[in-house]
Amino acid sequence: MLDHVFLPVADLVKSIRFYEQALAPVGITWRIDYDGKDGPPGHPDLKGFGKDGRLIFWLRQGRVAGDAFHIGFIASSRAEVDAAYKAAMDAGAEDNGAPGIRAYYDPRYYAANVYDPDGHSIEFVYKNWQHPSA
Repeated sequence: MLDHVFLPVADLVKSIRFYEQALAPVGITWRIDYDGKDGPPGHPDLKGFGKDGRLIFWLRQGRVAGDAFHIGFIASSRAEVDAAYKAAMDAGAEDNGAPGIRAYYDPRYYAANVYDPDGHSIEFVYKNWQHPSA
């Protein structure tokens, strides 16, 4: 199980706006602005997003490498996947797979995929057998 992820982004302000809108349908919100000087030497400033009292997703200003990340966010229903996909597209995402069944993984795997402003692959996924009430 992962506890958290730091995602480097080229334009922090633009990415905060994008993720605030894109993650709202799955209940993940911007929660904290962490000043790196409060951490060990060289710690980056972070913008933390979370849900249910947990901070799980952090943005940091940084160099975006040629190989972008892939991150999947849990949705609690197919409707939530649909809403997150729409919110991400409305926020300026690039389509990488409209909402639907991903039968090549499992006939119950329902997901939608987009690229964020930096080209990171973002997935909203509902797996009723793994997280029926996310």
